[in-house]
Amino acid sequence: MPSLRACSSSLDGTAWPGYASWTPPHGVLETPALLPVINPRTITVPLHELYDEFGFKAVITNSYIIRNNEELREKALSSGLHELLDYKGVIMTDSGTFQSYMYGEVDVRNEDIVAFQRDIGSDIGTVLDIFTEPDWSKERTSEAVDVTLARTEEAAKLKGDMLLAGVVQGSVFPDLRERCARSLASIDADVHPIGGVVPLMEQYRFADLVDVIVASKKGLTPARPVHLFGAGHPMVFALAALLGCDMFDSASYAKFARDGRFMFPEGTASLSDMKGIECHCPACYGHSHEDITAMKPTERTALIARHNLWVSQQELGRVKRAIQEGDLWELVERRCRGHPMLLDALRRLGDHEEFLERTEPLSRDNSLFYTGPETLQRPAVRRYARRFFERYEYPNTEVMIVFDESSKPYSRYRQQEMREVLEQCDSHFFVESVLGPVPIELDEMYPIAQSVLPTRRDKEAVEGLKEMMERMSHEHPYAIAVGWDGRQTLETLSMMCEEAPKFDLDLARVKAVADMQFGRGAGAALLAGRVELKKSENTGKIRNVLVDGEHILSMRANDGFFTLKTAGAERLRKAFPAPRLRVRVKEDSVPFNREGKNVFCTFVEDCDPDIRPMDEVLVVDASDELVAVGRAQLTRDEMFAFKTGIAVKVRDGVKK
Repeated sequence: MPSLRACSSSLDGTAWPGYASWTPPHGVLETPALLPVINPRTITVPLHELYDEFGFKAVITNSYIIRNNEELREKALSSGLHELLDYKGVIMTDSGTFQSYMYGEVDVRNEDIVAFQRDIGSDIGTVLDIFTEPDWSKERTSEAVDVTLARTEEAAKLKGDMLLAGVVQGSVFPDLRERCARSLASIDADVHPIGGVVPLMEQYRFADLVDVIVASKKGLTPARPVHLFGAGHPMVFALAALLGCDMFDSASYAKFARDGRFMFPEGTASLSDMKGIECHCPACYGHSHEDITAMKPTERTALIARHNLWVSQQELGRVKRAIQEGDLWELVERRCRGHPMLLDALRRLGDHEEFLERTEPLSRDNSLFYTGPETLQRPAVRRYARRFFERYEYPNTEVMIVFDESSKPYSRYRQQEMREVLEQCDSHFFVESVLGPVPIELDEMYPIAQSVLPTRRDKEAVEGLKEMMERMSHEHPYAIAVGWDGRQTLETLSMMCEEAPKFDLDLARVKAVADMQFGRGAGAALLAGRVELKKSENTGKIRNVLVDGEHILSMRANDGFFTLKTAGAERLRKAFPAPRLRVRVKEDSVPFNREGKNVFCTFVEDCDPDIRPMDEVLVVDASDELVAVGRAQLTRDEMFAFKTGIAVKVRDGVKK
């Protein structure tokens, strides 16, 4: 029996595509994956070539076409789909829904086409859903969704060993999309295509496509892969992957080729409009524009189709690398600047901040590159701003001095100015960064220290910073607040300040980072007692925090956050009521976790809904005793959705 296992899609802001593994005989499929569409009557590129040369380990073909052709139907039923197509990889079949959209009602019943797909040995069969079009009324769309759900329930009883694709429909109505998806999550399906989106892509309505994907993802279970039906152009792969789509299919590679159109990540170019062929893919290499133009139509179509496949596969490879290296947001921002309608889609992401932030990890290993004002809408940046206003506590000083943006880390670059100020008055320091107001003690924390920003600011960035600084001006407690203006500021302060200097940057850093990372009040709970800081001899940066002789925290050099030690975890457990910061495990798991073994999803009993991937967490038992300390790999929803996989990587077990 073939099976599909999707790992967490939470390693990126919204959802990283995970990996899907298939049992023999049809191999392993790694996602994100593109499935070339195969017309069984007209094969543009031989399937063995798709598998062996291009590396496509899965294809999709239409069972409706096969069923309606007597010769193809008999061979598929007698020899199987894989022998019919002479393909050794994974084969997914569509049901005829798209034909109904293109040509009107199809002459087939849902139960018949599902059974046919099962009987010919399809790896993934698709329900005969109702294609909901963008111009449909909400009432008509809702009725179609009900039919699709009923047919999916029927198909689940007929699928046998075949994996079933339950399609999310709902036109452009987010509430209907989410309702459909949520209902599908309770049906025994295995993969969820998002359907009815081809018209949106054909009309370049990419912003609407974002809304449709997000609404669908909100209702679907994270444990099943998501297939974006009809998304076959490389210009949308990065954006769709960022939103949590794992699989795509493409008939465009062949259809565009027949029209003489070349696909590129930045768009489509027609051979008749091109002045040259600057492409080094295996299909184009060695051919000039004149060579290709002079080819016979069938030969030219085959070459362009191969070019389109190579470019699509290369772009998928780039997306996978971005996922692995943690710079998918940067790739999406660059790709979306290739077309104005994609730029609209990029800006639409800002409307879904709450959804995107849920799966955004605490930090990333690579730098955050600013590519434009849209960068400020990224979940990591918005999370920083929100936590600053919700969690940060201003140090009790008389003066606040605000510096302009400078080299990083700010505390090192502004070291001399800070020393001169603190020699004569009790002051705290801020930096006006485009990411928001930055207290000097947070200058090593992600994404502040790890961001690469342009010197010249965008108008939108300036206006956004102005709004945040104005909000801060109404909240801060300082008697005196001034912008740094060199020697003149020092002279002014010497006449105004009354209190003796007492600001301690190191203690302020520990307290502020703890509050930002664990929640307001965490710093006070962790630092209650005699504090001792261990610093690096080479850099002078804080490395370990001890309180009353106990090692409670270690500060990480890469992101400026803390690694939590068991003594610190116990302090947080006492300070915050359950379920804050906690992952509660079942009784069977406790002995293993106390020995330092990882927490697996199947043993998670409860979890703080505010936990994000890579957060430090407290592993506790049913009586709220500390069992272990580790780092979350998933969100709460994902921990409950997955039956296998690691929920928490345990660092230290707590033995009784």
